[in-house]
Amino acid sequence: MRKLNLLFMVIVGVLFSAMTVLAQAQAAADHAADSGAGLKAIAAGVGFAIAVFGGALGQSRIGAAACEGAARNPGAAAKIQTMMILGLALIESLVLFALLVVFAKV
Repeated sequence: MRKLNLLFMVIVGVLFSAMTVLAQAQAAADHAADSGAGLKAIAAGVGFAIAVFGGALGQSRIGAAACEGAARNPGAAAKIQTMMILGLALIESLVLFALLVVFAKV
């Protein structure tokens, strides 16, 4: 039964991709001047997704390290929190800069 479900999903996926191929004939005439616009948008989206993933990974590691540092030394929790917020702001600014680059290039 599991193989049958997998086969069904593969067939549905192929049929859905075939619909877009058939719809490209008229769209190709409209976008003949700039054929790389779609590829630019896809590349920008993938690049921004990588930037967001890296930012989220960095922010989670900063949060975990700050919690561990505050647990080890409660007296330094205020300094650790200040440095954590500064680090989070800098990482978020890099992600927003990547968003700006995506909108400027596409």
